[in-house]
Amino acid sequence: MQIEEGTILSGKVTGLTDFGAFVELEGGKTGMVHISEVASNYVKDIKDHLSVGQEVKTKVISVSPEGKISLSIKRLEEQPKEQRPQRPRSERRPNVWNGQKSNAPAEGEKQSFEDMMARFKQVSDEKMTDLKRASDSKRGSGGYSRRGAK
Repeated sequence: MQIEEGTILSGKVTGLTDFGAFVELEGGKTGMVHISEVASNYVKDIKDHLSVGQEVKTKVISVSPEGKISLSIKRLEEQPKEQRPQRPRSERRPNVWNGQKSNAPAEGEKQSFEDMMARFKQVSDEKMTDLKRASDSKRGSGGYSRRGAK
C-alpha cells in the first residue's frame, strides 16, 4: 500500500512517549503523531488523549525520504474558522496615523490648498507630540540617575 501526503488512514496506537504517539498503520507500517498534532487545544500529557491499543484515524502530513511517516489527528477535526463580519469602511474607526480623523472632510468634498496644508500640519504636530511623549518616557525623567553621582 502506497502512503501519500493527505491520505486518511486508521491505525492502532502502539506506544506513547513524552513527545508523541506511535501508530501502526494498515500494511504494517508505523507512523508518529507528534504531541502538537494530537488535539487542537494544548496537550500537556498525551496520556490524557490517547492510550496504547486505541484505534485512531489519522491524516498523513508527510513522508520523509527515509520512510518516516508524520501523522496528525487534529487536522481531521479542524473546521474552517468563523470569520467575523466586516464592517463597512464608513463605520470603521478612523486611522489617525494615516491622517484620517473623525472631523476629516467627507470623500469627494473639495478643499482649498490652505485647508489641506493646515490639516496636514495639525496631524503632523499630533504625531510628533505622541512620538516625543513615547521617547521621553523611555529615557526617564529629569536626567537624574538612580545610581548616584560619579
